[in-house]
Amino acid sequence: MKRLYVQVYLTVIVSLLIVVAAAGLMWRLAARASPAESAFQFAGEIAGAVLPAATEPAAVQKAALEKFAKALKTDLALFDTTLRPIAAAGEPLPPPKDWRESGGWMHIPRGHAWSISLDDGRWLVMRAPRHRPPVHPAIGLIGFLGAIAAGVALGAYPIVRRVTGRLERLEAGVVALGRGDLKTRVAVEGRDEIAGLAQSFNRAAERIEALVGAHKMLLANASHELRTPLARIRLGLEMLDGRPDPARQTEIARDIAELDGLIDEILLSSRLDAVETLDHAEEVDLLGLAAEEAVRYSACAVSGEPAVITGDPRLLRRLVRNLIENATRHGKPPVSVHVVRAGGSGATLTVTDQGPGVAPDEQSGMFEAFRRGAGAGSAGTGLGLALVRQIARRHGGEVAYLGRTAAGNVFTVDLPGRLAVAAAGRRP
Repeated sequence: MKRLYVQVYLTVIVSLLIVVAAAGLMWRLAARASPAESAFQFAGEIAGAVLPAATEPAAVQKAALEKFAKALKTDLALFDTTLRPIAAAGEPLPPPKDWRESGGWMHIPRGHAWSISLDDGRWLVMRAPRHRPPVHPAIGLIGFLGAIAAGVALGAYPIVRRVTGRLERLEAGVVALGRGDLKTRVAVEGRDEIAGLAQSFNRAAERIEALVGAHKMLLANASHELRTPLARIRLGLEMLDGRPDPARQTEIARDIAELDGLIDEILLSSRLDAVETLDHAEEVDLLGLAAEEAVRYSACAVSGEPAVITGDPRLLRRLVRNLIENATRHGKPPVSVHVVRAGGSGATLTVTDQGPGVAPDEQSGMFEAFRRGAGAGSAGTGLGLALVRQIARRHGGEVAYLGRTAAGNVFTVDLPGRLAVAAAGRRP
């Protein structure tokens, strides 16, 4: 994975390498004499050969210097070993600042000059042509470093812009999601931390969209399901009209129990949608729990082996009860529950009935909320199998419908032995 900090770090390292390489090149070139310096040094060698010796009279030296200045078309000044003037040609020129120097560029009031130390100790100062003044070293250094800085800036811009551009697109996605556009997704570019953040955002957006959609569907279906028992209760109360009717009272009590159970299942389904892990877990003997639930039904048998798993006993009890209730209500007795250990510390629960089974075209949506089979009629709320799947997944497992087999109509639930708990001590 190309980490973002690696990209930034490499950009800095490459920039430093460019600066070092450019500085080394500058140093190497600076060590060599420029064309102007070479020309002045050559002129100094010629001057040493054509000028009279230091022992000659000053007039002889002046005449030779004027002839030499005319040939070079420049101003010249000749100084002795103590930097006192001997002769000059053209405009006056100052002596070198220090007689111990070996010569070089001089900054004078009206331009630049070049000082040359002759072999006999005399000094020759030559004015540089005014139309081609040399560049001050500080100005050249500033320009050189400025060019390096501009090159580094241009080289780093694509990387910086790529990073900030992806962050801007991610910010736009967050803003769109905050405005309520739950279908917002951002492009996953690269394989660094920003790409990981984009993937996390997309997963979160999908989760939010699924939760909001599930809650909308739950509310839409719940409003319809709640009206039915309420209407029957209202009708039953109107038919009583002050005359006690035990049969009618029993029917009203059954409707109230159905309404209470529906509300309980809706609340449990909403709570399970809101969390991804269990709030409470403990060791549970799945075989013993299934046996306790099976005694509530006259035609239900339990078999298998003890299987201790970690889970929420209340939710696991609801899972077993809903499967047995579904087999009893929509299948055909007898119903059998079988428990076996699986996957080391896990367990598999199998519920079988002798019903006709579920049609193939209905199997894909049988675990969705408020989905009823074609022959289910008004029995049940349509949340039983949906809750079974939610509870199984919160325990790290999965429920499956195997269809009509030789043994009967079969549902299986695979549960692991160990799972993470969000916060111990709290129950949903």
